[in-house]
Amino acid sequence: MTSWLLLTAADAASSAAASAPEGGLFDLDATLPLMAVQVVILTFILNALFFRPVGRAVEEREGFITTSRAEAKKKLAQVKRLEADLTEQLKEARQQAQKLILEAEQDSDKLYRDALASAQAEAIATRETARREIESEKDRALGALQVEAERLGSLIVDRLLAAS
Repeated sequence: MTSWLLLTAADAASSAAASAPEGGLFDLDATLPLMAVQVVILTFILNALFFRPVGRAVEEREGFITTSRAEAKKKLAQVKRLEADLTEQLKEARQQAQKLILEAEQDSDKLYRDALASAQAEAIATRETARREIESEKDRALGALQVEAERLGSLIVDRLLAAS
């Protein structure tokens, strides 16, 4: 159809050129409305074949981008909320860990003090037992020495009396 219009326009232009007087800047004849019709028809054809599908593709792309951005914002908000929750859980876990460490230190300190007190009590008891044993041995030794001294003293007295 476009070629028919072009041929018609060319014939009209040649016939108009033959009958029109020369010398004007523009020749206003039948070619101007024919060209206007051709531009309008070409616009409709281009719009139907190229611009509408491209426009639809652009609109679909914009819709996809809009929904993707909305989903990304939702996911970002969810990530921030989860990050805040995890930060709070981590803070609580650290506090509990510090509390457990403090309790363990207190328990170990108490066990250390109990063991130290027990060891000191046992050492005191052992020292007391040893002191008593030493005292009893000392008393026995003194008793034995006393008996021996008396025996020796009486032996010396007997010999001195016998010698005199």
